[in-house]
Amino acid sequence: MTHEQYKDAAQYWDKKESIPMPKAELKKAVYDYIKANNTCALATGAGDYVRCTPIEYGFHDDKFWMFSEGGKKFVGLETNPNVCLAIFDKYDGFGNLKSLQVMGKAELVEPFSAAYNAHAEYKKISLTALEKLPTPMNLICVTPTEINALFSDFKKDGYGSRQTIIF
Repeated sequence: MTHEQYKDAAQYWDKKESIPMPKAELKKAVYDYIKANNTCALATGAGDYVRCTPIEYGFHDDKFWMFSEGGKKFVGLETNPNVCLAIFDKYDGFGNLKSLQVMGKAELVEPFSAAYNAHAEYKKISLTALEKLPTPMNLICVTPTEINALFSDFKKDGYGSRQTIIF
């Protein structure tokens, strides 16, 4: 493909006409979906290195929170706070699509800080148990900058199936 063909392919959905949902209605649908799930694919990267990790999340205070012992995702997180996470249903036909792509900024939360302890409480994880670990559990916090939703159900209400929230 030429550069122009890649560019056209990348802009395909941006050029399609879509009827936008009211922001409050869209945000409620998206947040309800986020809260109905607990696992995402978290993509991190730096330079030529890219990693996509399935990981459990909690969602509160308009942010995604993920405890992690460690792993290769930290290669990217060390130098690049830009991440993407995806939440999606199993494919069950084109008319039943439901997924989110979340672009955001990741930060590591200091172990046993107020935010760390608050998330442990949210997850019902005892601080005593966390303190007994040989090394502190890492806590990744992702603040969304943009969420792209693809919900086939939006069409039933007269809106485009693809909607975007910019933060």
